[in-house]
Parts: sequence; structure tokens; C-alpha cells
Amino acid sequence: MPLAVCATPIGNLDDVTLRVVHELGEADIVLCEDTRRTQTLLRRHGIRARLLLSYHEHNEAARTAEILPRLRAGGRVALVSDAGLPGISDPGARLVRAALDEGVAVTVLPGPSAVETALVASGLVGERYQFVGYLPRGGRALEALWEEFAGWPHPVVAFESPRRLSATLRSLAAAQPDRPVAVCRALTKRFEEGARGTASEVAARFPEPPKGEITLVLGAAAAPAAGDEPQAVAAVRELVEAGVSRRQASEVVAGLTGLPRRRLYDSSL
Repeated sequence: MPLAVCATPIGNLDDVTLRVVHELGEADIVLCEDTRRTQTLLRRHGIRARLLLSYHEHNEAARTAEILPRLRAGGRVALVSDAGLPGISDPGARLVRAALDEGVAVTVLPGPSAVETALVASGLVGERYQFVGYLPRGGRALEALWEEFAGWPHPVVAFESPRRLSATLRSLAAAQPDRPVAVCRALTKRFEEGARGTASEVAARFPEPPKGEITLVLGAAAAPAAGDEPQAVAAVRELVEAGVSRRQASEVVAGLTGLPRRRLYDSSL
């Protein structure tokens, strides 16, 4: 039997698919990020699983080694995370790779996704988008990421801890105050919230950390006018010649033009 990777609801337990309900009831083993969370889903849909085993970031290696022989012997194993699709910012990728390397088939049962749900709900969807997982924690790492995003002509979707959301939004507003942003909180749950506006406006709406899981969507960066970059690089060089540090000159010109600071800095050398 193939390893069945099962998407589970991101909030509303009724969003589970019929295929996943069937697979969880038929599996010999259900691997769960948190067995308590999975039990709640099973009870909601009257599913009596044969065996639940934990599978999380702290036991992935050991549990993968334990499960592979069962898969090779034809055991029916279903893999779930607390919400969404295992392997996407959740445990599971290690087991999928190991199964494929061992010649064990893997089938994915699709379902709810916080990424696509938030992107569509934000109103910022485009022809393509970039998913970057969880945002970094450090202030400097965030600043570097905003600088990288400054030149991206497509939306960006990221996960963020509610505890860090306020600080993250303040950091973004300082770097790109006019960037369109949507904060999607507690998606598909009773108190779902979507806050939309510029980075400055949305940051003002969250002075304190909120409750609930957060998916953050940044709209596409405004494209610089054609021909702006050579003039912007020249402006950096002029400021440097006038005694301004290259870093500060690059920051000033980047803020005025929307061009990435790192690119201006490197091009002006």
C-alpha cells in the first residue's frame, strides 16, 4: 500500500474531504503531529482509527526508521499534521522522501490550505505567488527579507506567530509603508478575520499580539519606472562622494525609488 499523505482542516473540522475520512478509518497506522488534535477530528466524524502514533519534529528520524519496514511490508499508513498538508511547514517531508527512496509509493490526498485560502481572501492574488514559510524571528533577518521582497513583482505568502505579528508588521511598515498587506487570522474558524490595507495601516490595527494562527499576504511590489535604476545608482554614488556612507546612501535612494537596497549598494561599488 502507498503512504497516504492526508490534508486536514485548517480550522473548520467540516472541511475534511471524503477521501481523507475513508483513509483515516482504513489505515493500520495514523501518524499524527499531535495525537490529541487528530483525535478531535476523528471524533467529529465518527472515525475509529486502528492505531495513532505521534510524528513530529522531535521524533521524525526515529519514527521514520520505525515506519519504513511496515510500509515495505505492505502496511497501510496515513500521515496527517495538525492542520493542512504534511510536509508544508509541518513534519512529513522526511518520511515522504524516505518512502520514495525505498521504492514505496506515495499518494497525496489534497484538501484545505492556509496558503491558497489566505491568498484568495486577501484580494492580492496574481498570476503567480511566492510562499516563504515561517518568517524569521530576528529584526535584522526581517529587514533583509523586506529588502529582498522589495523587488518581487508578485504576491508573497508567509506564516507568522501571533506573538510576533505586531513587531513584524511594525518592521514591515518601517521598510515599506505603502506595501499592500493582508493579515488573515483564524482562517475558516468562527472568528475568522481579514485585515487589509497598507503596511502602515495594518500595523496600526495590531498594536498588540492577536489570538489565532496567522497567514500574512504581501501584495506585489510596485515596479520601478523603466530607466530608474541607472539614475538611482548614480544618486548613490553622488551621495557617497558627498560623504554619506554607502549603506545609508543606498537606504535613502531605495526608499525613494522602491529599488532593492542591496542591489543599489552592489551596483554602486
